[in-house]
Amino acid sequence: MIGYVTVGTNDIARAAKFYDAIAAEMGTPRMMEFDNFIAWGKPDGGAGIAATKPHDGNAASVGNGVMVALEAKDSEQVQRIYDIALANGGSDEGPPGPRGEGFYAGYFRDPDGNKLNAFVMG
Repeated sequence: MIGYVTVGTNDIARAAKFYDAIAAEMGTPRMMEFDNFIAWGKPDGGAGIAATKPHDGNAASVGNGVMVALEAKDSEQVQRIYDIALANGGSDEGPPGPRGEGFYAGYFRDPDGNKLNAFVMG
């Protein structure tokens, strides 16, 4: 149902560095790029993610309760994505580990404060 998710940024170059690193780990290339917008995904693939400067010209801000979940292949990839996020300007929101029956996830924020996680079910 979800085609893609967009997060706001106030620094497109910084966002590009952060999301390029995570996308490389996940084998997901940039598929669309403009001066103020970059999207990562694959045509005919799963939902993608985009970083954009807000169209209205106001500063980007974080939505309280909003989170983007990135589906990993396994728990080792969850750890790698989490580590990549922190190494590229992200901040910790909860290290990788089990989060209830059959759910493993690590939580982090991008350099603009948008909350994400990497997870695996099973």
